[in-house]
Amino acid sequence: MSTLILVQLLLLGLKVTDTTKETWRQCADLVPLDLLSFVLERDTSKLAPGLHIKEVAGQRGVHFSSPDSSMSFPSSQLLVNCDLFPKGFSVVVTLRVARNAPKRSEYVFSVMEPKNVQKRAVEKREEDGGASLERNKEKSISGEEQQREKKRIGSDEQQGRIILGLKLSKKRLHFVFKGHAGVIKHWVFRGIQLADNQWHTLVLAVGSHHVRLTVDCNSPLEIVPSGPFPSDLNIQGSRFHIGSRGRWKGLFSGLLRQLVLVPGSDATHQICPSSDPQLAALSVPPLLFDLPVVRREGDRHVTSYENEERVSVGLERSCSELLRGQLWFNPLKKGLYLCDGTMWITVLEDHKRLDYVLEHQVLTTSSETHDVEVFQVPGIGLMAAMAHRSTSFGSAVYLWTRTGFQLYQNISTYGALAWRHFSMGKKMFLVVSNSGGGPDKQFSSESDYSVIYKWSKRRKQFVHFQTLQTHCARDWEAFSIHRHTYLAVANHRQGNNNHTINSVIYKWNGLTKSFEVHQLLRTSGAYDWEFFTVGPYHFLVVANAFDGVTTSVDSVIYVWINGSFQVFQTIKTFCATDWEMFQIGSRVFLVVANGHRLHGNGPSQYTINSTIYELDISGQLFVRFQDIVTYSAVDWEFFSLGEEYFLVVANSFNGESYSLNSILYRWQGYEGFVPIHWLPTIGCSDWEFFSSKGESYLIYSSAKAPLSKVFMLKTY
Repeated sequence: MSTLILVQLLLLGLKVTDTTKETWRQCADLVPLDLLSFVLERDTSKLAPGLHIKEVAGQRGVHFSSPDSSMSFPSSQLLVNCDLFPKGFSVVVTLRVARNAPKRSEYVFSVMEPKNVQKRAVEKREEDGGASLERNKEKSISGEEQQREKKRIGSDEQQGRIILGLKLSKKRLHFVFKGHAGVIKHWVFRGIQLADNQWHTLVLAVGSHHVRLTVDCNSPLEIVPSGPFPSDLNIQGSRFHIGSRGRWKGLFSGLLRQLVLVPGSDATHQICPSSDPQLAALSVPPLLFDLPVVRREGDRHVTSYENEERVSVGLERSCSELLRGQLWFNPLKKGLYLCDGTMWITVLEDHKRLDYVLEHQVLTTSSETHDVEVFQVPGIGLMAAMAHRSTSFGSAVYLWTRTGFQLYQNISTYGALAWRHFSMGKKMFLVVSNSGGGPDKQFSSESDYSVIYKWSKRRKQFVHFQTLQTHCARDWEAFSIHRHTYLAVANHRQGNNNHTINSVIYKWNGLTKSFEVHQLLRTSGAYDWEFFTVGPYHFLVVANAFDGVTTSVDSVIYVWINGSFQVFQTIKTFCATDWEMFQIGSRVFLVVANGHRLHGNGPSQYTINSTIYELDISGQLFVRFQDIVTYSAVDWEFFSLGEEYFLVVANSFNGESYSLNSILYRWQGYEGFVPIHWLPTIGCSDWEFFSSKGESYLIYSSAKAPLSKVFMLKTY
């Protein structure tokens, strides 16, 4: 009877223990945690003791000269409202290790137990002895190597002080953590050549059944452990240590540029592919973006961070050779700046964040407007060219003033659909897409003509420069490749029914002082061109809208090869009206505006998905990243404020009304873009972002009302 009662009590105890474990909180806010920024930015007025900023190969990194307490912080400050370490996560590291680095293992970071837990762990370890180590050998390490690894484990690890850590030696990367019964486990990647005086970016992804390491976006190395990473790794009262394990032994001797913990996700696809994989960035501290200013003291080069810092405070300061190395704090911008002898270099600045959007100006136009182009004319100011539908008044160029845009110049156009500005040297040009013919009789009745205008410094206005034959031109794109200037026109249709026609690439001829046909590309109801460059490669993507039967047609991405554009990839789109390329860190995206679905005489569907694609460099193609519901979208505009990224879409029609909201989206990392502001628009046809005197604005044009609106983006 007593034995039965004892068994019941033991079972009850186990049940109570399990119930207690279930009450431990898993981390809920699974957002990337920039560990390096956290320790650098807690005191932005000075660098912490034992910490130096060094520049090597054009990039800044953090060097640790001692395991200072400022490089340590409680886990609860970042892993908020949770008691257990995330069971799935990634660690993103960018580092540089010298060839002559010590052979001993060094910690990139560690998570350490509080002292009271350490004491209990020591007692438990003394009871268990070393038998459990033998039971937990990993498949990635042979038995003999496992014994050597146990010898490498410091005495503090054997006593259970470390909860989790990442350390490296000459040719190995070790991920260590506290497993069952407090046994320290090692997952080891061997043959990793990191001590080569080069920058490297590593992504360590820990999942439920795999551990994967990607170095510089190369093929990942994977080990299959004998057991999963613990789902109940208790971090209550623990501390993070950056660049060490809280003591001199194991102090990281290299340079650290990036250290990000990404709970609940494999960050490899966030980092790779990358045009610069050795420096691929997910979150690099702002302090490391600007290069340090180097000056001579005798025969020795010294960065400003290694000298006594002098700081002046005020709203206005001039920078001269006499003030080289001087620091200036601007209380209005909350920014710290360094004089390099000629100009102020940003060291730290309070980044703008979008608060709300305020209507700034309602601009009455002479007719409906299909497009607006904002550009800067040196010596004159900020200008906006409006593509007006009416032929009676032509189109207008506006000049930005204190009160908003004011009419500056009228230009004769005929069903203008788009403007594009470009420069060649010091000369500035505007080219307009005309769709309504005009008085010029040199072209056939099925042709239109578009016109290039040149800025006249003497007359201070745009004057006629060259006329080009086009066919209901919807867009112009200007770009430069190998110091040659090109223009691409999107010919939409010839006559009323022929949509599958040639669009044209023109090239500037310096001898004839004119643009001449360089290449013909077959397009289907072309609506837009977008040119962009990734590394050494030049791309041109066309938005094909209609082939005469259906809007379900392929848009085409071309790549520049041996002096001409060749097909790189085709993407199925639905009345594609716009492509917008943008980059976030090293990641490259393309977003398409899909207008509507139509096939033959069937009904049109205006509420459809527009899609963001991301470049997969290893796969050499763009892959679907995110779908966003839009309403006959005709334009996307990407912009950034501080460290935040935004997309705004021009929603034009929902099948019933042209008066509907266009939507502003903000980049949320793993969530992609999420809607944050709804902007009332009427037949919205285009968005442009611009800045003036420290303020940021958006302007939209309306294809259904004679007005445009300017919105001010209020930041805090």
